[in-house]
Amino acid sequence: MKEKFELEFLFKTSPRVLENMISTPGGLAEWFADDVNNEDDLYSFEWDGNIEQANLLFNKNNSKVRFKWVDDEDGDLETYFEISSTVDPMTASVSLQIIDFAYAEDKESAILLWTQQVGDLKRILGA
Repeated sequence: MKEKFELEFLFKTSPRVLENMISTPGGLAEWFADDVNNEDDLYSFEWDGNIEQANLLFNKNNSKVRFKWVDDEDGDLETYFEISSTVDPMTASVSLQIIDFAYAEDKESAILLWTQQVGDLKRILGA
């Protein structure tokens, strides 16, 4: 059974720029996958020629997106991956939150992959 994990990363960028990078196929293709296409709520993510499809569960005001992999074998468990951004009203700092699920033996590598992808995003944004 997959375990839920959450990650948070601080950014020095405007919320609007970060929102575009997490909520549009073009933005996601900049850092999350080699290419991203969508037809309605079905998104195709491509890495090294391999395509994985996910259903968009929701997109809230361009600040939170949640996807569920089409081929997720844990069909009975409510698994998804979510990318969201928030602004701290006191400090105006922008943070990116990731929620994902992984098997216990894969959790460490999943966290490393997310950390690498978010590092790519920070480099692209200069944040």
